[in-house]
Amino acid sequence: MQTSAWRFYPWYVAGGMAVVVAVNIFMATTALRTFPGQAPGGEGFDLSNRYNAVIDRVHDQAALGWTITAASDQRGHPVLSMSGADHTPLAHARIVATADRPVGDAQTTSVAFHETTPGHYAGDVSLPAQGQWELLLTASVNGHDVTATRRIVVK
Repeated sequence: MQTSAWRFYPWYVAGGMAVVVAVNIFMATTALRTFPGQAPGGEGFDLSNRYNAVIDRVHDQAALGWTITAASDQRGHPVLSMSGADHTPLAHARIVATADRPVGDAQTTSVAFHETTPGHYAGDVSLPAQGQWELLLTASVNGHDVTATRRIVVK
């Protein structure tokens, strides 16, 4: 009498399901152990409570018509150019900024800008690594504030 390999079929199915369950338990346990329990930033709920104020601020900033461009120079310093709605340079701006790495190891660098020529500003620090950086900046000119994010690449 010859035995068929099909007699082991239920055991193959049970073994496959056991592997799936084991992998799911491992993934869930790892996710729960490594999740800090809070999304980055943490101000999402507070921001949603004052959403209309945020929208009004965005409209006010857009009405100014300012143009802010960012780049990095050969030394890795961030540089900005700012112009008004009529394309005239925005001089004497007060700029507060941080530079964050959007990929790779988390790095945050505070940057102070000084005016080199009217409407052109240079950062006071060289960014510590090559690659992409997010500049989160607030610029103030003549009592008006604009918050912007610009991506630059340090070569």
